[in-house]
Amino acid sequence: MVRALAKKPGTSVLLLEAAKVVLRRNGYAGLSTRDVAAAAGVPLSQIHYHFGSKQGMMLALFEYLNAQLIDRQTAMFADTTLSLSERWDRACDYLDEDIASGYVPVLQELMAASWSDAGVAKVIREGILSWYRLLRDVVRDSADKIGGLGSFTPEDIAALVSSAFMGAESLYLLGFEKRGAPLRQSLRRVGDLIRIAETSAR
Repeated sequence: MVRALAKKPGTSVLLLEAAKVVLRRNGYAGLSTRDVAAAAGVPLSQIHYHFGSKQGMMLALFEYLNAQLIDRQTAMFADTTLSLSERWDRACDYLDEDIASGYVPVLQELMAASWSDAGVAKVIREGILSWYRLLRDVVRDSADKIGGLGSFTPEDIAALVSSAFMGAESLYLLGFEKRGAPLRQSLRRVGDLIRIAETSAR
């Protein structure tokens, strides 16, 4: 999908920014290419030219948003003025932002589509792996500061953390928090455990 941006970056980015606005306003189910074109102020044919279809546009939007969020997360994890527990807290803040922005519903919808579409699966898998690799590298850098990981490898921790956040996103969209399951609160409390480990390692 990134190749579509090379055709005419100005119009492509304009369309993706418009898709973000429409997505936030109408949700994934209510998003139409006609509304996106109108919000961008361009003919509907431009969406088909740049992205081929609504699905193509959504995959491009996923890659576009994912790249921005990976950059945001990378900068946050690289901030040496923050402890690991503070970075965890910030990651939980970002989860709240990503739910509000519409990124989480787009990701979950595309993940579901990827089960039966190999092209979608390839794009989504690579996007999610970029988060896994980032987490793995953060754990590697932080292991000594919190007193080691016991029998867990950085890969183990990255797999568990990424699964915890992805699972929380999915269950949140299914309404689990409204039915008493404290998904995001539970994730935030992991930060308290990290603080205990940081204190013990001092």
